[in-house]
Amino acid sequence: MYFAPTPRGITVAALAWWRRKFALLGASNRLKLPVVQYVLRRFTSSEDGLADIMIEARGLIKRFGTITALDGVDLDVAGGSIYALLGPNGAGKTTTINILTTLAQPSAGSARVAGCDVLRQADEVRRRIGVTFQDLVLDPDLTGRQILDIHGRLYRQPRELRRRRIGEIVELVQLQDAIDRLVKTYSGGMKRRLELARGLMTDPQVLFLDEPTQGLDPQNRVTIWEYIRTLRRERGLTLLLTTHYMEEAEALADTVGIIDHGRKVAEGTPATLAAELGTDLIRITGAGDSTDLAEQLRLLPYVNRVSPGERVIEIGVDSGSRRIAEVVAQANRNGFTIEDISVTRPSLGDVFLKYTGRALRD
Repeated sequence: MYFAPTPRGITVAALAWWRRKFALLGASNRLKLPVVQYVLRRFTSSEDGLADIMIEARGLIKRFGTITALDGVDLDVAGGSIYALLGPNGAGKTTTINILTTLAQPSAGSARVAGCDVLRQADEVRRRIGVTFQDLVLDPDLTGRQILDIHGRLYRQPRELRRRRIGEIVELVQLQDAIDRLVKTYSGGMKRRLELARGLMTDPQVLFLDEPTQGLDPQNRVTIWEYIRTLRRERGLTLLLTTHYMEEAEALADTVGIIDHGRKVAEGTPATLAAELGTDLIRITGAGDSTDLAEQLRLLPYVNRVSPGERVIEIGVDSGSRRIAEVVAQANRNGFTIEDISVTRPSLGDVFLKYTGRALRD
């Protein structure tokens, strides 16, 4: 069989056609599957600037009665990358993951995961993904090994393959000494690691992690981070995770998407998003007319952003150490009494608050 000699110059449309063609070939003739996989890897190689898109969503809408949980969400997640989806409670993060993992159907829009349509090819999507959910779903009266073995059986894995996969994954998540104990004896961190191991049992191309470190102490959280980095580095996995921890997204993600009220309101690398807020951030807390002070501060040439609150004003400036005295002087002229002042570099948390606000969400 002859294949095109090089991917150079192949269009995205042509790549999509070849993927569909080879997917059918691989499904109908298992003996040719290694050839199919080789050609797909070759054609989607990033060395010619053709990074493979492993998660693609266009105009996702999800309604629950009169409530719109998602309102036109677009996503593009490159193969081998880590994408963090951030948002307040009820913003639409879990609904997005439920659609991408075939647990829910969109009211409108389309999505493809690992080259398969989530509606028309739901079974194929499930064969290509792993999922760990926000809430732990582990039978406390089974051992860790039994849980992993049952998961492999559900995917019709042969006994020898299950045995080998369990050995490899248990070593990765460092549960060798506990794998034959009942899960009810596990700590919270061990249960999270077992959940991660179960998501890896089927050797997925894409791994979805919904709040993977929720409820863990800092030590266990950092351990999970290391596992996630290892999966991307050594196995080339594509990972999409949701998290409430800004430092987690900054530490792990190549790309961050912020979703609020069902819409994606910002996207970029953590560093790029933070840089949009200005070089430094002066935060003053006090009493007085913050609205009038904010208007005066916006007129200063070195100020690029002002976000006034009831008692807190955040000012983006070119250099915090050089401008702090001038900001204090302007506050004094406006009769604003400063009770506290600080200078920080903008963080992903500042970006999050800029786009989602400070009000608490239920």
